[in-house]
Amino acid sequence: MIDKSLFLEKKVAFHTLGCKLNFSETSTIARALTDEGFVKVKYDEFADVYVINTCSVTEIADKKCRQAINKAIRQNPNAFVVVTGCYAQLKPKSIAHMEGVDLVLGSNEKFKIADYLGDLQKKASGEVHAGKIMSNKEFFPSYSMGDRTRTFLKVQDGCDYFCSYCTIPLARGKSRNSDIATTVQLAKKAASEGAEEIILTGVNIGDFGKSTNENFFQLVQELDKIKEIQRFRISSIEPNLLSDEIIEFVAQSERFMPHFHIPLQSGSNKVLAMMKRKYNRELFAQRVEKIKTLLPHAFIGVDVIVGVRGETSIHFNEALEFINDLDISQLHVFTYSERPNTKALTIEHVVPITERKLRSQILHQVSDKKTRYFYSQFEGQTANVLFEGSENEGMMNGFTENYIKVKIPFDAELKNCVKRVHLKSFVADEMVFDAELMV
Repeated sequence: MIDKSLFLEKKVAFHTLGCKLNFSETSTIARALTDEGFVKVKYDEFADVYVINTCSVTEIADKKCRQAINKAIRQNPNAFVVVTGCYAQLKPKSIAHMEGVDLVLGSNEKFKIADYLGDLQKKASGEVHAGKIMSNKEFFPSYSMGDRTRTFLKVQDGCDYFCSYCTIPLARGKSRNSDIATTVQLAKKAASEGAEEIILTGVNIGDFGKSTNENFFQLVQELDKIKEIQRFRISSIEPNLLSDEIIEFVAQSERFMPHFHIPLQSGSNKVLAMMKRKYNRELFAQRVEKIKTLLPHAFIGVDVIVGVRGETSIHFNEALEFINDLDISQLHVFTYSERPNTKALTIEHVVPITERKLRSQILHQVSDKKTRYFYSQFEGQTANVLFEGSENEGMMNGFTENYIKVKIPFDAELKNCVKRVHLKSFVADEMVFDAELMV
């Protein structure tokens, strides 16, 4: 039996890598440890325990994990270092042998972290607890609170798609979720703790309901009834799962914001087929057109991967032309990196690293152009803004319904409040509007 009295007044710090889902899970882990008596501090402060929640989507994510471990050790060489998350699930033994690491927890084990901490004494090598994720059916709900103004609510985990370039199913397991009633109650709990805006997050949120005989549209309808929450946003959702009825519902909803994030990954049908994606570019274009017809002011963010195996210059140019013609607001550009145990490794054509970087630069330029144009359309208009609490050189930021970033002089009383503002002038270099409160 673990003597948890050892945890009282011990300092714990957290570092999160990767997606919004990881942020929601880190917050849940943090609440669990503070309930056991730990005191949460910032990651750049001295702590008795450091917890690193990792990502492993790209090679860079792996590198950032190692950097986070080294930083913890520099802060306190005697600290108890815990590494968890996707990277820990995929490569637990490799992490366990890293200098300074004491405990490695898999994707499910992290939610029971207090049970594995022991006496917090450093070990000669890391102790590993990482079960077989693919056979796991357990779902651990979570939500972020306190770290940011916007709350990330985890509604789904895992993925059944097995795209050729992706390791996430190997790290997260099969698609699963709580039922709608439980998810609604968690959203209401977040509201009772001060949440004004909730972002629905997961690995493949459009797949919600597969494990409970429900569906994502039903969830959206029930969440829309929660009067205590002013705003909901749908995070990344697959284009084949973003149905017309979801788009139509958002168009008439007062609580679901005109903001979509849709992964495209490639504008070439041949590359999409090699990626094992479940749609073609024609379907994607139809989704964008549907949104813009009903919500012409909607913000649409799009994920794109460049330099995947098999992507020739002809494929890239075809994709570039397609993306240029899309009425979207921003690109999130990822440069492909080879991941172990993925089917993409069997594709013979390899894009040189220099060419991958060049293609990434080209698409970043396209993204900047599209975002500037999107913002410029709203100069001089009014909008409702939810303000964040942090101060930066005497200013504070917030976001409109359609995810336009604004800044005004700092006022602590505006934190987590929705106010009507006038969008005065667009600061293109910062991608932000100077704004003033409406009287």
